[in-house]
Amino acid sequence: MALYSEKVMDHFRNPRNVGVIEDADGVGEVGNAKCGDIMKMYLKIDNDTITDVKFETFGCGSAIASSSMATELIKGKPVSEAMQLTNQAVAEALDGLPDYKMHCSVLAEEAIRSALKDYEKKKK
Repeated sequence: MALYSEKVMDHFRNPRNVGVIEDADGVGEVGNAKCGDIMKMYLKIDNDTITDVKFETFGCGSAIASSSMATELIKGKPVSEAMQLTNQAVAEALDGLPDYKMHCSVLAEEAIRSALKDYEKKKK
């Protein structure tokens, strides 16, 4: 059995939404000191809908794939729906991650929530 699903490998080899949004409405950065992964998410939000999302990730293949998939799952969605994204949903969308790599999907969830909190703070 392969260690990683085809979807994980595809999102690692061909990550979606990589980059920076210079005038982002929300930016979130999280990291895991134990494994060294760092994720930064940028959101563009219009009328409470995520119109664009980009990421920069320094980390392993699972971290890059999780970031890529997470951006795909929230793009075009209302802020309220994006706030409900779980690491489990990210892992399931990737057709699973090895147990010892699940922290990568947790980082993706945390990075998105951090960017959404930044957006809410800037809105006030």
